[in-house]
Amino acid sequence: MIHYTNCPVCSSQNIAPALTAKDYTVSQKEFAVWHCNACTARFTQDVPEQNAIGPYYQSDNYISHSDTKKGFVNTLYHAVRKRTLDKKKALIIGQVGMTKGEILDIGCGTGAFLNTMKTAGWGITGLEPDDTARKKAAELYSINPQSPEQLFQLKPASYHAITMWHVLEHVHELHAYIKQLAELITPQGKIFIAVPNYTSKDADIYKEFWAAYDVPRHLYHFSPASMKVLLSTYNLKLTTIRPMWYDSFYVSMLSEQYKNGKGNIIKAFWNGLISNLKAMGDKTKCSSVIYVISK
Repeated sequence: MIHYTNCPVCSSQNIAPALTAKDYTVSQKEFAVWHCNACTARFTQDVPEQNAIGPYYQSDNYISHSDTKKGFVNTLYHAVRKRTLDKKKALIIGQVGMTKGEILDIGCGTGAFLNTMKTAGWGITGLEPDDTARKKAAELYSINPQSPEQLFQLKPASYHAITMWHVLEHVHELHAYIKQLAELITPQGKIFIAVPNYTSKDADIYKEFWAAYDVPRHLYHFSPASMKVLLSTYNLKLTTIRPMWYDSFYVSMLSEQYKNGKGNIIKAFWNGLISNLKAMGDKTKCSSVIYVISK
């Protein structure tokens, strides 16, 4: 168990409990989420160590590992995935300024995104900790991801793009990872980090029932301000923030189930829409955001 006495993002001791959230996916246990008053990051307190958290990922409903279409929410996720994969590809090509290059996807899951980039002519490298997901990637796309430990063995300055799609919040070695990303990217390359945003309107609506807290799998809960602090520690620059509009609906549907014990699709859609409308005026308030980062 990891008990923080300092903020894991900025090391400040000015931390305090914010709320208590429940693991609705696997264990049904409750975990405290703490807030840093210095950098505004939040983090899950008393999380399992890296070598003990594996059981909290063992669920047929954990979509990034199983590629499941079980249930309405996961069916909806698959329905919009092709569009989101194409938008991610376009974002990378536009930001990097290259139609082909070398890309590293950390936490590549079952390989859908890497397959999109491979089809577009990019050289691909994938890292994935889950055995089931790695096997699925091989079966579905003939992609063979490596274990995450290989991150620190890769050649410096060898990737034009590095992506972490909803992965950084899971990484125990937070600072070691960010430091290594800075080493691996080419001088003109870009890093793309997508994470949930607890400062969003849907997070405010659902509070402790907000599905994107996803304790204890989500170790950290970033705000845009805290992400800037983290990146600046390693001389990385936040270039732009891009909203992930679909996430507010997906997260609201799950949150509605957690809060009321059943899914109210209309209410969830409405809350997702309200969240997105607020974010249209301020993209830093979107349910999930993509941080585009350069040296």
